[in-house]
Amino acid sequence: MIRRLFFVGLIALASSCISNKRITYLQNLSDSTTYNLDEFIPFAKVDYKYILQPFDIVQIDFASSDPLLVEGFAFQRGQQQGMAIGGGGGAGSDPLYMNGYSIDEEGMVEIPRIGKVKIAGMNEEEAKNLVQEKINAFFKDDVYVRLRMAGIRYTTLGEFNSVGVQIIYKNRATIFDALANSGETSILGKKNRMFLIRQYGEGVKIHQINLNDRALLASPFYFIQPNDILYLEPMKIRQFGAADNLTASLALFGGILASVLLIVNLVTGGI
Repeated sequence: MIRRLFFVGLIALASSCISNKRITYLQNLSDSTTYNLDEFIPFAKVDYKYILQPFDIVQIDFASSDPLLVEGFAFQRGQQQGMAIGGGGGAGSDPLYMNGYSIDEEGMVEIPRIGKVKIAGMNEEEAKNLVQEKINAFFKDDVYVRLRMAGIRYTTLGEFNSVGVQIIYKNRATIFDALANSGETSILGKKNRMFLIRQYGEGVKIHQINLNDRALLASPFYFIQPNDILYLEPMKIRQFGAADNLTASLALFGGILASVLLIVNLVTGGI
């Protein structure tokens, strides 16, 4: 009887353990028959120039050797000063939501003294050139325009240590940049089954990503895009507790099992 309970306990504990294969990124790195650690892995042959979409936020700066020419854009300079105190990440602070130029549902941004300019459907460089063209019509090449994405906004859901809207203040970021920026995944997340929801023009697509597979480095999803949603499913072991208290849960289970075995041993020994 005692042996039976002991083996049942061992099986329960073993089934509750998490294999390294389920939590290690970019596996088979040491498999020399498949991969070489020094192997050059080219990026997937896709266009990484992000196409601006409605509801994106862009930052537009104006500069001139004559300060009087940019007085009409003075509020923009004030915004830049305000940005210095703004944070980035999932804490809910997004200074550029108020300070940047939001693209409306028709793909337009409204610029002081210029009016509405349609930039949705263009990449950063094309949009910058269009705004520069509009500015030149007024100022005859005396005002320089800089336009860029106001950071990459994406959302994390599920087994992340920080869930919510995240911001990376770069114009290009990898999936691992996104993971690090959101506090990494919890130990209970299915790293071989992460879902990426991405916007494409008039709709969205759901893609499945395997963070355990080194092939991700050459995947078209290696780089994240603005408005991506990352969802990570929990493992079934979640029923034993969250990642923070999983060890405590297993210790409690082990203690209960030891107590039961001791009581059974005392009872059977006393008979």
